[in-house]
Amino acid sequence: MESVYGRDQGDDGPGDFLAKTVEHLFAEVWARDVLTVRERRLLLIGLLVGQNLDDAVNVQLDAALRTGELTPKELREIVLFLTHYAGWPRGARLNTQVEELIARVMKD
Repeated sequence: MESVYGRDQGDDGPGDFLAKTVEHLFAEVWARDVLTVRERRLLLIGLLVGQNLDDAVNVQLDAALRTGELTPKELREIVLFLTHYAGWPRGARLNTQVEELIARVMKD
């Protein structure tokens, strides 16, 4: 999970939810060698944008930029591409998310 997000996601509290998620999703699914982590991230970003899951989009954009999987230029290209498939309102929202992320990272 840390290699996918570039940081430890912390404790999920009582129960086994986080442990089982990490064990299966990250140790098995994300770790498969058929697609790269970058390719999986691109697919996931497209899916999340299409489903209007803005909070999850923010997590994936941040992780992609922080881990170096995607550059600011590539993130902007994703905005242009997905706008034509997800629609202009979604594209406008994604553009705002990407530009805010890039500004925040450049500031730090």
